[in-house]
Amino acid sequence: MGPHAILFAFLLTLFAGLSTGIGSLIAFLAKRTNTNFLSLSLGLSAGVMIYVSFMEMMPQSVALLTAKFGEKTGMLYLMLGFFGGIALIALIDFLVPESRNPHEMHGVEEMKTNSRLKQTGIITAITIAIHNFPEGIATFMSALTTLKVAIPITVAIAIHNIPEGIAVAVPVYHATGNRKKAFWLSFASGLAEPLGALIAFWFLLPFWSPTLNAFILAAVAGIMIYISLDELLPSAEKYGKHHLSIIGLITGMAIMALSLFMFV
Repeated sequence: MGPHAILFAFLLTLFAGLSTGIGSLIAFLAKRTNTNFLSLSLGLSAGVMIYVSFMEMMPQSVALLTAKFGEKTGMLYLMLGFFGGIALIALIDFLVPESRNPHEMHGVEEMKTNSRLKQTGIITAITIAIHNFPEGIATFMSALTTLKVAIPITVAIAIHNIPEGIAVAVPVYHATGNRKKAFWLSFASGLAEPLGALIAFWFLLPFWSPTLNAFILAAVAGIMIYISLDELLPSAEKYGKHHLSIIGLITGMAIMALSLFMFV
């Protein structure tokens, strides 16, 4: 695996993580949340993640695992990797209190109306780091697979980080009364994702093999499916109309399908 591919994977992960800063800018500049846009965007992100997980990453994983261990054992390892990824992100969701969970979406209107969201900046930043850390690993490792998988996943993660940036900026602003500090803390919280990429680089790449690659693909698929079903689609429903989230979902799947088809 060449240094250029690794550097490109880091850059994609950095881009995805720092998109939280876009969300914080929206929180300060917009008077109201554009719920229709967010609903459509979140649905689109979910469509990309779900389609690429089931149609690209898991088939690659099962092909590598069955070639190594045989069909039955290979499928068993696929399930272990897939549900292991789900268990990791679900455990983090369980450990983070709902009131401090960055995946509990909030709107711009809460900047002035919801005193319940007041939190200290440090606690909020730590919470975001814990929550986004596995997403950084997922983005980085998927970026090392192929471009046809890496770029759509990166865009999907970036889109889904925008409303997270809003959710971070709102409580930090309440805690400090400082818009600039709230923006920079929200922006910096996205650094948890490239940090996850660094951990993956240090601890996973030295042992890189087709078998490890297969496990990573299955685990990343599990993480993305969980994020889509537990966070993105419920948030899309919350933000806007039901049909907009479904349109976004199908559009995301179609974009991903076309992307994969063009790279065949």
